[in-house]
Amino acid sequence: MSDQNWERTLLEQLASAALVEQRRARRWKIFFRFAWLLLFAAVAASLFWRGDDKSVSRLTGGGHAAILRLDGEISSENESADKMIQGLADAYADKDTRGIIVRANSPGGSPVLSGMVYDDIRRQKKLHPAIPVYVVVEEMCASGCYYIASAADKIFVDKASVVGSIGVLSDGFGFTGLMDKLGIDRRLKTSGENKAMGDPFSPVNPKQEAVRQQLLDDIHAQFIKAVRDGRGQRLKETPDMFSGLIWIGEKSIPLGLADGYGTVASVAHTELKTDQTVDYTPTDDLGSRVARRFGVAFGTGLKSLFDTHLF
Repeated sequence: MSDQNWERTLLEQLASAALVEQRRARRWKIFFRFAWLLLFAAVAASLFWRGDDKSVSRLTGGGHAAILRLDGEISSENESADKMIQGLADAYADKDTRGIIVRANSPGGSPVLSGMVYDDIRRQKKLHPAIPVYVVVEEMCASGCYYIASAADKIFVDKASVVGSIGVLSDGFGFTGLMDKLGIDRRLKTSGENKAMGDPFSPVNPKQEAVRQQLLDDIHAQFIKAVRDGRGQRLKETPDMFSGLIWIGEKSIPLGLADGYGTVASVAHTELKTDQTVDYTPTDDLGSRVARRFGVAFGTGLKSLFDTHLF
């Protein structure tokens, strides 16, 4: 009899444990479904609602200055070029836009992306000649940022702003000396004699270094042409103007690198005759931020050994 009671008790305990486990699993399933529903709702809301101020123009009327922010490094990671191009399109599309002011605070970045924004500004200016584009430099507008700025109708600075750095660099490093001391051999195989150009674990190849230098010189020539085309007769060229040097705002004006002093508010008031400003800088929705975060995490550690910059 006692054996039967023991078996019954065990079966009851097992059944009770199974029931508890089923309830726990059901609760977790409901929780995760609810969490996914919240995430979906947040992504959907971010797609249909953008946190911008474009509606301000319809409320105020009378015309406004369209503001675009160019902050930080110009790179594909932060989509700075895409945001500038999209912001330009949105600003020009608004019939109340009197002019566009780029609020610049950047050390530069990719020559390709900088050139894309430069070309788009000049293209849009041809399509909308009555809407001027101004750049207001805050702390810094150097290298790739200045590449972009030179496409504007006018550049305004503070007396202590930093502008210039019209040059190109390709950074790298070499471990061959250390490898020799440690007795490490580099066993690299390639198909194509220049495929490993810039490899930090291989000895310097004079022929490949000449190719890299020519690449930098070609990009530098594109940069110089862009500045000359954009600034025109205002530019007072000196032997070191395109050497990569930087100047403070006070020195940049006599050289024709800038046109005068100004802030966003003062330029909107004096040049565009309005005190209304509307920020057209695209903001990331939740979906974009999540996608970029996954992309950055996936690509961590995968960096080119031949990275060219305009700063």
